Amino acid sequence: MRKFGMWALLFVGSFLLVAALVARVWGYPAAQKTPLDTDSDTRLSGEASGAVVQVGDGEPQPVKAQNITKADSDASDGDVVVFAAGTCLVVDEDLDADTYCLPDDDLRVVTISAEAFATDRTSAVAVENGDYVPSGTEQKEGLVNKWPFDVQQEDYDVWDDVLGETVTAEYTGTEDIDGLETYKFEYSVDNVSTDVAADTPGTYSQTKVYWIDPGTGSIIKQTQDELRELENGNVALDLELAYTDDTVQNNVDAAKDNNATLKLISTWIPLFGGILGVLFLLGGLFLAATGNRGGRRVQDKDATV
Repeated sequence: MRKFGMWALLFVGSFLLVAALVARVWGYPAAQKTPLDTDSDTRLSGEASGAVVQVGDGEPQPVKAQNITKADSDASDGDVVVFAAGTCLVVDEDLDADTYCLPDDDLRVVTISAEAFATDRTSAVAVENGDYVPSGTEQKEGLVNKWPFDVQQEDYDVWDDVLGETVTAEYTGTEDIDGLETYKFEYSVDNVSTDVAADTPGTYSQTKVYWIDPGTGSIIKQTQDELRELENGNVALDLELAYTDDTVQNNVDAAKDNNATLKLISTWIPLFGGILGVLFLLGGLFLAATGNRGGRRVQDKDATV
């Protein structure tokens, strides 16, 4: 029975030490990858006016937007995740609370679009389209829909759809959102000449602020203040948008859960697995040592007799 206990302790101790090592060396890096089952529904609300807004009398109209981003697991691989994203912005005129998108021929539709892009699963930076997305898809650069894991307090290049190029989002500090510490980033574009609508030249200005969970790189909250003007000075679109309170709360809850999982894999399993593993091994070695001494005493006694 003593021998069985010795081997049991040695086995469990070895198992715990290996589990601790695997969790820290392999499990944690594996967990720091964008899941291939990502399916997000982001909702925003605000006000808009201008020539693109086809309803109202020129005064700001209440609007709401929805962005659905889903990973294409079949097109993705171990290092790259491919996303299909659809975005719509509509005038909130007599719409029920859950209606955020409308058919594209509805006069209340301000903008509607669909796109595909591929990003690195760890750094979140856009990769070369290659065979990941259909031929002719716009090549994106920089960060597109999230920040990397383990976000640093430094500036990052993010993709701007209107400009079709990256801009620098500057780190501006930290802010607590419902118990979650976030890193705040902001970028501004001021009167840049570009197409403000399909083949319609003009000037574009934008101020966008992001609140990012530093652990997972997920966007917790976002606000934007956008102005597109035609060459004749008329306003094509004057837009203010922000994540809805429900979206922010859902993002906070998801980030807390995901950070808890990462903490478990990176810290608690290696720590307790290592400590318990060593204790079990020491216990097994102690039984082995005392068992051998007991055997030698019996042998010495027999020899005396």
